[in-house]
Amino acid sequence: MRHRKKSQKFSRPRGQRRALVSSLLRAVIINERIITTTARAKYLRTDVDKLINWAKKDSLSHRRLAYRRLKSHSLVKRLFEIIGPRFLNIPGGYSRVLTVSKRKGDGAPLSILELTVRHKKAKGIKKEKSADGIKPSQKDEERKVSPKGIKPKKGIMSGVKKIFQKKKATAS
Repeated sequence: MRHRKKSQKFSRPRGQRRALVSSLLRAVIINERIITTTARAKYLRTDVDKLINWAKKDSLSHRRLAYRRLKSHSLVKRLFEIIGPRFLNIPGGYSRVLTVSKRKGDGAPLSILELTVRHKKAKGIKKEKSADGIKPSQKDEERKVSPKGIKPKKGIMSGVKKIFQKKKATAS
């Protein structure tokens, strides 16, 4: 019997729906933020919260359950070692859905599904440069200096110009 088994169908057969949910879960674990339709985001929110709840209680059985959903050992490791410890002191609400706009092609409402506690990137790190504009930590072999101080031309037009230039007659 199918009692209490009603869920979103997303106009797909069961296998395709499982693959869609699995790939979206993987994307959330990798990027910690994805943009998708509102219906998908709301459906995924519960699955993401379950995964993080398992990651908080690090055990072999929880790792196996997470592997069944993510199908990747590296993602399970990332979930349990990087993402899970961030939420140890938080009792719930590990993800949120923010409505963004409508998709240009079909007008479907788009939303952002993101983790509430995200990894902070280091800001304000200044790059040290010496007087000649090259980092002091670079080795001489790594420095890229063009011969005779000529900068290479970029783009297609420089190659086209070379083809059509008249060669100057040199007097010998």
